[in-house]
Amino acid sequence: MKPLLRLFGWKVVGELPKFDKCVMIFAPHTSNWDFVLMLMTRFCYKMDVAYLGKHTLFKPPLGWFFRWVGGIPVERSTKKNVVKQIVEQIQERDKVHLAIAPEGTRSKKPYWKSGFYHIAVQAGVPIVFTFLDTKTKTLGIGDFIQPTGEIQSDMDKIRDFYKDKSGIKPELASDIQIEDKK
Repeated sequence: MKPLLRLFGWKVVGELPKFDKCVMIFAPHTSNWDFVLMLMTRFCYKMDVAYLGKHTLFKPPLGWFFRWVGGIPVERSTKKNVVKQIVEQIQERDKVHLAIAPEGTRSKKPYWKSGFYHIAVQAGVPIVFTFLDTKTKTLGIGDFIQPTGEIQSDMDKIRDFYKDKSGIKPELASDIQIEDKK
């Protein structure tokens, strides 16, 4: 995969931390192409990454396939606590790298969704910063934090890391702050 990325002018940087469990945020997420590039990065690192999917995808006949490629079913109704569901999934597994795009969408929003943070805090796992930057044509894995529960202080560190990263459509990047409802 690296030769293909190099062919298009991209370089892959950083090292995969040796955590059995973590939340891996990827940002910025401004285009469907961001996902494609991050998926290619996943293959470069040979990561076994899990992701969240609507629970109905996991029913027969194709449910086995979505689980096989790392899917974790989530009941997204307003009466269910998604963070709690995911924390339970993380606690039940011996190893899981959970990939989440905290922007939650490819359109500009005034804040990131806070679920990634609450999942990491409640599961007691680190948050790993994965990224793409179109200005430098760089993809990879950056720093990580062990969240303290002091969300604004931890977000300062996250914001500092991502402040100079640019997605495919930089005008659609969401502000790196949390509207914390908890």
